Amino acid sequence: MQVTAPFDGVVVHGDLSQQLGSPVEQGKILFELAPLDTWRVILKVDERDIAHLREGSPGELVLTSLPGQVIALKVKKITPVSTAEEGRNYFRVEAELPEGAAKLRPGMEGVAKVNAGERSLLWIWTHRLTDWVRLLVWEYTP
Repeated sequence: MQVTAPFDGVVVHGDLSQQLGSPVEQGKILFELAPLDTWRVILKVDERDIAHLREGSPGELVLTSLPGQVIALKVKKITPVSTAEEGRNYFRVEAELPEGAAKLRPGMEGVAKVNAGERSLLWIWTHRLTDWVRLLVWEYTP
């Protein structure tokens, strides 16, 4: 039996050689493919910071495997669903890269900075503390 995909890509998850001879149920995911011509960058944004992001905001991405190269990005979509990971809640934010990011491969990780607007230094240093105090006051007031 031969399986073909409707696009050129690379296998990013799954190994059919480990499943030889085992039964396969309908709907079971055997492996996942990623296309090599388009990229979807997923940002994990802490729930405390998600309110400051806007679609279309510019940013920069530095990948662990390419530390000297800064890649421009733009926020494309902010999903309204959070996931718990490492004891915190993160929102999934999709970003798009400009054309010509040829050295990228699926599964690469790094750090992104997104422009969330200008704020005073006092706000930057104290906004998490004031948000925590507001939540605490709200929780204990009748």
